[in-house]
Amino acid sequence: MGCVRTEHIKRIAKELVNRFPNRFSSNFDENKRLVSMFLPGATPKVRNQIAGYITHMYGRLATEQVSDKQSANEDKNEKE
Repeated sequence: MGCVRTEHIKRIAKELVNRFPNRFSSNFDENKRLVSMFLPGATPKVRNQIAGYITHMYGRLATEQVSDKQSANEDKNEKE
């Protein structure tokens, strides 16, 4: 089992994503660099936790989009 992220980490990550939605992606290293730029006083541990949570959020979004497309294609095929 993995570690549970604190509400503090989740709140900061969501706030950064809301402020800069087009800057982040599912690439951890790029997200880590951006978090360092936006939060210069963050410790390396906090920076990595925030970047990891943002990466997790974007990965989950990508998975949901793929499953939505697949279900739409299945619905289309059933109608034909």
